[in-house]
Amino acid sequence: MTERKTVRCAIYTRKSSEEGLEQEFNSLEAQREACAAYIASQKGEGWKPLPTRYDDGGISGGHLDRPGLERLLGDIEAGKIDMVVVYKIDRLTRSLADFSRLVERFEARQCAFVSVTQAFNTSTSMGRLTLNVLLSFAQFEREVTAERIRDKIAASKKKGMWMGGQVPLGYRAKDRSLIIDPAEASLVKHIYRVYVKTRCLSEVEARLEREGHRTAKRTLKDGRVVGGRRFSRGHIHRILTSPLYAGKIAHKGEIHEGRHEAIIAEADWHRIQDLLQDQAVIRRRKPRGSPVKTAPRESSPLRGKLFDETGGRLTPSHTSIRGKRLRYYVSRKLVTRSVGAATEKERTDQSSVGTPTKTKGWRLPAIALESAVANAIAVHIKKLAGSARLLKKPTPAGLEAITAASQSLQDLLKQDRSGFIGALVLRVMIVPGQMTIDINRGGLAHQLGVGESEINEGVTTIRSAFQLRRRGIEAKIVTGLDPSEIDQVLAREVTRAITWRQEIEAGRSPNEIAKEMGWSTAPLRKRMKLAFLSPKLIAAILEGRQRADLSVNSLIHGEIPASWAEQERRFGD
Repeated sequence: MTERKTVRCAIYTRKSSEEGLEQEFNSLEAQREACAAYIASQKGEGWKPLPTRYDDGGISGGHLDRPGLERLLGDIEAGKIDMVVVYKIDRLTRSLADFSRLVERFEARQCAFVSVTQAFNTSTSMGRLTLNVLLSFAQFEREVTAERIRDKIAASKKKGMWMGGQVPLGYRAKDRSLIIDPAEASLVKHIYRVYVKTRCLSEVEARLEREGHRTAKRTLKDGRVVGGRRFSRGHIHRILTSPLYAGKIAHKGEIHEGRHEAIIAEADWHRIQDLLQDQAVIRRRKPRGSPVKTAPRESSPLRGKLFDETGGRLTPSHTSIRGKRLRYYVSRKLVTRSVGAATEKERTDQSSVGTPTKTKGWRLPAIALESAVANAIAVHIKKLAGSARLLKKPTPAGLEAITAASQSLQDLLKQDRSGFIGALVLRVMIVPGQMTIDINRGGLAHQLGVGESEINEGVTTIRSAFQLRRRGIEAKIVTGLDPSEIDQVLAREVTRAITWRQEIEAGRSPNEIAKEMGWSTAPLRKRMKLAFLSPKLIAAILEGRQRADLSVNSLIHGEIPASWAEQERRFGD
């Protein structure tokens, strides 16, 4: 008698919410028990349950990023499983597209699929058809449920109800509404007062740090405590722009009257929005239902002040790509049509932005150039203030005042290029390899609060290295050796990869590191390649000397040669 083949069966269980998982006999155990009983009923067919558990508790079936499912797929790829058994089809996935991909992977490894309460499997064409029909309804149900939830949230917010999320500083949550926390509300008012006085986010950030203020601590449902950190500029900006503090509720660009009590008077809040709009580098859209004024179109602060190596002016120009307005400064000799006109090729081929073209002219991205000029001025003034070379007759009191004023000017230059470059810049000369900036002595003296005659005449000219490097379709302006040129993302990923490599060499498993990061091992393996770059390339990245087109994506998604010499030839300057 022929011995029947053993069918190795893996049981997969899933539950969308974490509710009840702490119980000894929970939904996952109930699913496993039902699947085990079904497998036992097929013992005559050679079915045998595998001891390995593939459980995903508290994870939605709308995506495939699930640890238990990833382990299951890994064992299927390794040929360890012949049959996947689930309680219901939607335990595996609620997406028809995801289900199709999963079935393809199952079939590629001769692995079948069974739903015990729906009595069919994928080993027959009729079973696959039935599965597709049921899964279509499961996906439809999921989408309709999501629509109902979104509609309910929108309707509730229109009525002024707070619909959850992280509780903002200044409030406590109670019964779908917000109750003022007096101590925290006092801090919110303080932040608004400091901003009105200084009109500078960096000043507010520094003031809160000096005074020892920290963000509010909140305990999440899972027991984790968040907050208690220093206030960043981004956090301060969110507090200043949140309509919650004016007693409003925002939802998808619309502002509705809230049921909670305001901390900031509505008129005061709107005045602060006007101040933020006036000083913003990138203008925010006007929310519907808000009287915040619409921001004017961006100007070109270097208009009439930019010159190329031949003495010709660079003219402001712009184009629009998919509704986005892009500004440039273009050599006059290249402007053969009216300002703003561009061929279809220019609209789609951004690689044309770069250092002088075949017709000996420049086409420079405006925002990048203005940032480079502002940064060069800020660095120059900082050096002068620190070395006492800014004033003709420096005194201790004068140096202290000029140092404080120069710091404020640096912050203003970083926040609002357009508002200060025009007053500070007299002329900018761009030649291949160098940028020369002539500072307006009168404008500088005014910003620093001193007389024009007190400014040393020999310090109003700045010479900085100037290069245009390509990064994909973008053109990146590189000036001087300022630390801000370091690619912080690339430097961070390289440093992290080296740390992981050292931990693995010390005996830690990649799976442990990936789990700590909340990843699967795939993204970890990709980033680990950065740990095997040559020491010369690593030093260049950490010092900001790497090629401008070298990025995290180009390295982790491309091939990195094993030879250090080949790496340096391929990725070096």
